[in-house]
Amino acid sequence: MSAHAVADAAPACLRVRTVWISDVHLGTPGCQAQALLDFLRDVDCETLYLVGDIIDGWQLRRSWYWPQAHNDVVQKILRKARKGTRVVFVPGNHDEFARRYVEHNFGGVEVVDDCLHQTADGRTLWITHGDLFDGVIQCAKWLAYVGDMAYEMTLKVNRWFNRVRARVGLPYWSLSRYLKLKVKRAVSYVNDFEVAVAHEAKRRGADGVVCGHIHHAEMRQVDGVLYCNDGDWVESLTALVEHADGRLEIIDRSTAALPPISTLARPSAPSVVAGEPATAPVLRR
Repeated sequence: MSAHAVADAAPACLRVRTVWISDVHLGTPGCQAQALLDFLRDVDCETLYLVGDIIDGWQLRRSWYWPQAHNDVVQKILRKARKGTRVVFVPGNHDEFARRYVEHNFGGVEVVDDCLHQTADGRTLWITHGDLFDGVIQCAKWLAYVGDMAYEMTLKVNRWFNRVRARVGLPYWSLSRYLKLKVKRAVSYVNDFEVAVAHEAKRRGADGVVCGHIHHAEMRQVDGVLYCNDGDWVESLTALVEHADGRLEIIDRSTAALPPISTLARPSAPSVVAGEPATAPVLRR
């Protein structure tokens, strides 16, 4: 994998052509709503893609959790739509209830199953959440629910653990990310997912794909197809953006201590989020 350029600091106001975010999981304690709200305030774009799992319907069915910050995120997105930003919502498995409203428009938010995006430099990107390429979701949904509850438990333990670390002056550390890095099956799952999504994009005649679902931000070439995953707003706090010239970047807002941006100038120069190995899985189904 070639070296990637990293900016020294995030600009006060980022003006870009397109933004992709996914896996926000509003309605769960793990959602980093304030960090996302700060990002949405900092960025100005022509088109905002919401690439699935924005609202966690699975969790809300189990127990209601909706603090003011989560409402603020929804209001901020609607405000952007009112002010002229095109907002496109591609539902995922956690907000699959919205799939019944495909082809409808709510407050300026277009709801679609999937769609194609044309970059400024002429590339065609297929936009999909990605859960349709997850064998657990498609073949054993009950197992996905069990995995989701286990993930929520891990996040609860992680929040308690990091409160203790903060009291003794230690930085944030992700327990779930560490555990998944040690599980070979998780690494294999991520790779299989990326290959399957990229192959479908190629079959559709697209130059690349933008998806979410597995909570692992990455840009790389897969059999001649540009694979882009915009990450999540639970742990990695990442978004994908397109600049005016068609250049793509993954923006990482997870910590001020790390460089916030990793860059991919062209599809021939794939990159990953700064500070993460190429195969590091942050997996949520």
